[in-house]
Amino acid sequence: MITVETDLRPLFGPVRDQGSRPTCLAFAASDAHAGLRPNWAELSCEYAFYHAQMLSGRSPQVGATLPSMLDTLRNQGQPAEQDWPYLANSPSDPVAWAPPSTVGICFKRNGQMSADPVNAIIAKLCRQNPVLLLTRLSPSFFAPTPDGIVSPKQGEHPDPTLRHAVIAVGHGEIGGAPAILVRNSWGAAWGLGGYAWLTESFLTPGLFATAILLEEVDVSPDPATT
Repeated sequence: MITVETDLRPLFGPVRDQGSRPTCLAFAASDAHAGLRPNWAELSCEYAFYHAQMLSGRSPQVGATLPSMLDTLRNQGQPAEQDWPYLANSPSDPVAWAPPSTVGICFKRNGQMSADPVNAIIAKLCRQNPVLLLTRLSPSFFAPTPDGIVSPKQGEHPDPTLRHAVIAVGHGEIGGAPAILVRNSWGAAWGLGGYAWLTESFLTPGLFATAILLEEVDVSPDPATT
């Protein structure tokens, strides 16, 4: 049985789907950013991913790093999703991959990296702060139970090659032990409409970094250009 203590899902709109691209961190950061703003409106994941990859010198064929993503939100920010909609497929020509010449207002926000254990994640959720979680996956993550629970099977261990980013959006207990509710970026067919409960026994062995987004950075009301 799941006992729900904190549930921040009302801050968010429909769950999105990253498809086959390595953009989980860009989606987690974008949606956490949008969830902290009034009146949910999707922000451009493509714009955030592009600038994070340019900052770190990484290809669009690989995932972003957490420091580059937080620096992007702080310095470049993000416009609305419609200003540069998400590309279903990775660019076939990375040289030609570039944002539109003009976008609307880019919203900026500070962030802070950490390596929180589950109790610290819970404390931040109780303060109404969604938490970015970077974790290594094991097989149970790919098949939540009908109740939306992800718990490791006996002998199951995280795969160091399967790194993924999600947003912690709630906490509670399952069988008297802590559990974290997460928002994924694999569409509504995963878990409970795109959300699932990760037990502490599943999350703790694979978790390697966390972050929260903080205050807004002042931006000009004039349209931004890239």
